[in-house]
Amino acid sequence: MAPETTSPGRLVGPARRLGADGPAVGPIGLGCMGMSGEFYGPADDAQSVRVIHSALDSGVTLLDTADMYGSGRNEELVGRALRGRRDEAVIATKFGIRRADGRRWNDSSPAYARAACEASLRRLGVEAIDLYYVHRLDTVTPVEETVGELARLVQEGKVRHIGLSEVSALNLRRAHAVHPIAAVQSEFSLWTRNVVDDGVLAACRELGIALVAYSPLGRGFLTGTVRSTDTLHETDFRLGNPRFAEGGLEANLALLPTLEKAAAAHGVTAGQVALAWVLAQGEDIVPIPGTRRLPYLEQNIAAARLELTAEDLAALDRVFAPDAVTGERYPAPIMPVTR
Repeated sequence: MAPETTSPGRLVGPARRLGADGPAVGPIGLGCMGMSGEFYGPADDAQSVRVIHSALDSGVTLLDTADMYGSGRNEELVGRALRGRRDEAVIATKFGIRRADGRRWNDSSPAYARAACEASLRRLGVEAIDLYYVHRLDTVTPVEETVGELARLVQEGKVRHIGLSEVSALNLRRAHAVHPIAAVQSEFSLWTRNVVDDGVLAACRELGIALVAYSPLGRGFLTGTVRSTDTLHETDFRLGNPRFAEGGLEANLALLPTLEKAAAAHGVTAGQVALAWVLAQGEDIVPIPGTRRLPYLEQNIAAARLELTAEDLAALDRVFAPDAVTGERYPAPIMPVTR
């Protein structure tokens, strides 16, 4: 049985381990991407630090960032928040997506892996990254070469565990043959279940690798609070997302009543039911909902105590079947190309 988290207050339950030899973390992590103010409208650094501190106080241990979030500012923010509290957190960050002069491309070359790691260590202000992901594999570097360099960073004590993001089952197996992979980070929620259909989740379970589920709340859609794009800031990433576009959002809103019915039956929010659904898919799955607001953080943490019935799960599975969702999960220009 997994060890118990014993932090004060709200997040109490079986911890979930990242890989066979990886760290045990709370059943729900914290995605920090939105705190950079780049994807979901303006953010307040002081408020974001308070959210991170409250998360730690409540037993949330897995904090997720990446070097491309805010062009490094997100890592700097996480680093500031963890001063004096480093030992309370499992820091996960990522490399592999580069941007410059209006261009965006993937680079998982060994040379860039090392350079990016050194830069992330400086921004975070730490001596080692607990979980270092390849954010995206490029199309030319064999995954064995990338993971081989990351393995050398592990040997040097700069990285503790290795992860991959948006990877195919084939390349996951190739990578794991070079060095143990602790976690795969992929989008996974009621309305995004690609990792089931493409065999990635099955490969993770075969190899003893955890799945870290990003966007488990469907970028806010599954909370039931986004019913019109009129409420979104003009810089919000979702304005260009097909599932929130004209026609897509209206069609997807028809899926929400089943989620809201389950929420009403349990006396909780729709978002809490959506998170409980992810948690119910297996103890090897760790959702990392992102938020920069304390009330939403508290709701997310409380979802770890919600137990859905078999009837709830069956109804949600049926209504949110992949073919019932309208729109791709990303705009075409930045749709992840899984390798």
